[in-house]
Amino acid sequence: MVAMAAGCATVPPPEKAAAVVPPPSSASSPSTASAAPGTPLTAVTVSSSSVTPTEQTALQDDTKDITPQYSDIWQRIRAGFAIPDMDSPLVDQAAQWYVTRPDYVARMTERARKYLYYTVQEVQKRGMPTELALLPFIESAYNPDAKSVAHAVGMWQFIPSTGKHYNLKQNMFQDDRRSVLASTNAALDYLQNLYNMFGNWQIALAAYNWGEGSVQRAIAYNKTHNLPVDYQDLRMPNETRNYYPKLQAVKDIISNPAKYGITLPDIPDHPYFKAVTITRDIDVSLAAKLAGMTTEEFRSLNPAYTKPVILGATNPRILMPYDNATHFAQALQAYNGALSTWTAYTVKATMSPQQLAHNLGVSEAMLRDTNDIPARQLIKAGSTVLIPKADDDSNKNVSVAVAENAVLALAPEAPPGRRLVLRVGKYGDSVERVAHRYHLSPLQVAQWNRTTERGTFRKGQFVTIYVTHTPRIFVAERKEDKRPMVAERKTDKRRMVAERRPQTKRREIVHRPVRVAERQRVNSKELHYSVQTRDRHPLYLAKQ
Repeated sequence: MVAMAAGCATVPPPEKAAAVVPPPSSASSPSTASAAPGTPLTAVTVSSSSVTPTEQTALQDDTKDITPQYSDIWQRIRAGFAIPDMDSPLVDQAAQWYVTRPDYVARMTERARKYLYYTVQEVQKRGMPTELALLPFIESAYNPDAKSVAHAVGMWQFIPSTGKHYNLKQNMFQDDRRSVLASTNAALDYLQNLYNMFGNWQIALAAYNWGEGSVQRAIAYNKTHNLPVDYQDLRMPNETRNYYPKLQAVKDIISNPAKYGITLPDIPDHPYFKAVTITRDIDVSLAAKLAGMTTEEFRSLNPAYTKPVILGATNPRILMPYDNATHFAQALQAYNGALSTWTAYTVKATMSPQQLAHNLGVSEAMLRDTNDIPARQLIKAGSTVLIPKADDDSNKNVSVAVAENAVLALAPEAPPGRRLVLRVGKYGDSVERVAHRYHLSPLQVAQWNRTTERGTFRKGQFVTIYVTHTPRIFVAERKEDKRPMVAERKTDKRRMVAERRPQTKRREIVHRPVRVAERQRVNSKELHYSVQTRDRHPLYLAKQ
């Protein structure tokens, strides 16, 4: 695959200027047609019905003469370093971490082969230091599919809210946080804004990792206490404390790899891919086939398209190595079959995947797998799902409204059994103790309450559980005078002994759940219970 990729990245010999059709430009993803003269990354609009033989010839010749200024991309990066070096033991510690993991460094730098030229090109077009082109090494090891525990994804690790702020599309069919083009331009916009805010690249990078608000508060604290406000002087979490030292370590390694015993891959100083604009729906597998690429190679350049089809309604740009882009345009011109076998369907009413699959005449397994629907989930009304096209819809494309706004909303299925809502007492409680008390698994309790199996519940928090048996509630009632009684467990005899307990203003013991349900006009099966602790473990039924 490496040999094939290296061959695909070669630039065809220049012959003559090309006539190109640039895509519509946007603020978040500037058109590559606006690149500086000599930049060969051009966007070519192709469709099976719009490419004429003359345009096809022009497309084949669409490569300008490229005379690399540097022997490789590493030399170009070194020439653009502009951020002052940091002298800190943390830098040495980070460099040693990389030195002791040469296999990791080799995988990371080889993966960057596809994206590094474009990143450096965009950084230098903005007049920014080339150290910023190394930032994806720290964020994601240059992996567009990387995902963190904080739900940040892509090479530049955008969380959903920041991605929306910088106009990165996030819908069912497309996540631009993974896009090589869109996410790079959004990240550089963000970094420029941070530099304008702080006037210091090291502080700006701290804000990229920690958030500008947190950095502003740390600076304000130091100013209030007459302390310096340099990167190493600010109070910050360990992750941010080590953030720029890691970048400095990567910079030092690239500056002098022989010093650290590391060999960098030979990455030429010219583009790896070309952007091609699509105007019709096309299956990912078919696009890769027409381009002469494997599906894995195609997805590595186009990770933003998470479904098996790319929708043409929004005129998306897909990336291919130069030779493959030419092959794709030729093969698309000659292709006569249906480009897409998938379409979108809007769910009319909330239902289970099994019921929806039956209504649509498709298999439940296919519906779940294609749309990433987990077990024990309902599909809510208004959701969009991807299903195979009918034969009579083979040439019909998904509309712009659906392509831009499609979402899949899920709701948990109501578990079987009786629903109880408990209220945690003043000593708190844990998932494991609640599960043990009601003969449930910690995983069930954790899922019902959106926490982990080792999670805890704070005082006053409501806890939802579902039981198929009658729970042992520590409340008794004397029929003769209807006065409430509290039963306590005698662990030595393992039996329940009722003894009279006077009512107090702190807690009112109710008589029966059914009576409370009738008085509050609620279903007794969904009656809210309150967990109060006595000697840290018994539960008492109390009125809401």
